[in-house]
Amino acid sequence: MVNDYIHAGIAMLIFPGGLFALATGLLFKGMDRIAVARLQRRVGPPMLQPVFDIIKLSTKEILVPESANETVFKLAPMMGLMGSLVCAALVPIAGVWNGIPGAGDIFVLLYLFSLPALSFILGGSSSSSPFGAIGFSREMVIMFAYEIPLLATLLAVAVRADWQLSLDGIIAYQTANGPFLLDPIMIPAFLAYLMFIPGTMGIGLFDIPEAEEEVIEGPVLEYSGPLLALFNLMSAVKLMVVLNLGVALFFPLLLPGGIWVNLPFHLVKCLALMLVAVSLFRASTGRLRIDQAFNFFLKYPSSLAYVSLLGAYLLR
Repeated sequence: MVNDYIHAGIAMLIFPGGLFALATGLLFKGMDRIAVARLQRRVGPPMLQPVFDIIKLSTKEILVPESANETVFKLAPMMGLMGSLVCAALVPIAGVWNGIPGAGDIFVLLYLFSLPALSFILGGSSSSSPFGAIGFSREMVIMFAYEIPLLATLLAVAVRADWQLSLDGIIAYQTANGPFLLDPIMIPAFLAYLMFIPGTMGIGLFDIPEAEEEVIEGPVLEYSGPLLALFNLMSAVKLMVVLNLGVALFFPLLLPGGIWVNLPFHLVKCLALMLVAVSLFRASTGRLRIDQAFNFFLKYPSSLAYVSLLGAYLLR
């Protein structure tokens, strides 16, 4: 029991959450910005630009609007970052990390996954800014929309894996029977997850809550200094969570050689997923209205996920 608590603490503070998730998240953010710049025929920033941004923001003053709820305003980014770090510790990495014992249930992860979005909602609502109010209301609508296909995708994967509700069990099933990415029944669920990623990250078509041209960054408009840095760190860790989860759900392939081979292999798979679902999507799409985004998630990703769920149930 004591060892389990020690392992959980290490996972949340150092690896695969904590420092590791922060470092890889910022690095992947930098690679995403370079990839988007290349796709748009620009030079782009250096790979470590997200790190430089965090350092610069950390040296600035924290400004709190006079009419804001100061307590909620300051706690919101901390809650979002902590939620992302806990999620990063829960997601197993095939051949490297099996997840926190007894805590890697997909429904636990689903609940915790809403914390970053809730932190945007709390931060925007507490800032007293009209742009923040518009931004957090949009965040609420789009969160409800993308959680429907996410839940259906998780259920489809669980049913296909012989009703496994733990991510470690789902990975073990695929290790024995082959990755779901090559399973025709699960391909619609994989496509639904690809559509979920830009929705939860708020990019491309779904850059709606923070639309610069409309609501001037929305929920984070009034944030500055270290508090804004926390939101940036939260976004970086959240990126790694959705990538790690996608790999765990659909292609947790293993190579002989242990952790020193499988960890770099896992990061390569995450990079490939990011280039397709984040960088290419962000570089090639505009932005939808909030009603269009809501209808999009109800029609397409949800339908695809339900197709896989029905197929997995009939073939159980």
